[in-house]
Amino acid sequence: MPLRHKSAQKRARQTKKRTERNKQFKATIKGAIKKVQAEKDKKGAETELRKTVAVLDRAATKRIIHRNKAANIKSKLTKAVNKLS
Repeated sequence: MPLRHKSAQKRARQTKKRTERNKQFKATIKGAIKKVQAEKDKKGAETELRKTVAVLDRAATKRIIHRNKAANIKSKLTKAVNKLS
């Protein structure tokens, strides 16, 4: 369906930009989570956890992910880090 109205064309451009930005941010989140899970020593995992929490909070603030999802991920990662010894 061709976009005939200027507002629809602009909306399509904005959606495309936002989708790309969100994809990039979600990839950053996934990478940060994997870094925490890959750590074997507790000290390194705690350092990575702090960085990951900051990334998740930023994503929740920008509404890239829901704030409850960010909280759930942080909780699971914290449990995993606390299990390490």
